[in-house]
Amino acid sequence: MSRRATPRFPHSFRYGRSGQSPWPRSATIAAIAAEAGVDRRTVYRRFASREDLMAAVYGARYDAVEEAIEAARPREAPVAVALHRYVEGIIAVNRKWPVETSRMLREATIRERRQRLIDEVDTFLQRATDEGLLRSDLPPGWVATVLPPLMEHAAEDLPELSAAQAADVVADTLLRGVGTPQAR
Repeated sequence: MSRRATPRFPHSFRYGRSGQSPWPRSATIAAIAAEAGVDRRTVYRRFASREDLMAAVYGARYDAVEEAIEAARPREAPVAVALHRYVEGIIAVNRKWPVETSRMLREATIRERRQRLIDEVDTFLQRATDEGLLRSDLPPGWVATVLPPLMEHAAEDLPELSAAQAADVVADTLLRGVGTPQAR
């Protein structure tokens, strides 16, 4: 996976002064700039439109997802280690880039990029199943369906935990729910 060149965003652009995501569906550039604590002209100097701004944010988010997957080493690391690293990395991404992800799918390049990442994780989850960490008697794709919401909830609902601690909770929940007796 290659890293795309995307603009760096100050902390306030990602979270706003309130600490919450400044990216609601109806937010204008002026509202986003105000929430980030900058003048809208600052935003317009870097981005011609709200769509350009959001495309850059989505690109930066997927850069971070790619980095998290690469750091997990899903093809090389022991599966339990790779699972924890992946979950920890994605929780950190979800906290750093708390944006409405369903809107990202409108752009074809983002959709294609997302699909490559999904395929990489699906390959890893199959490896985890083949190596006995995950149960093989579950419906196809079930673990891939339940894992993302677990990570999203951990990122949002466990703010008092570090990404590593939240990953412990997610991995434990996942493995006790879909893990083999050996994984427990």
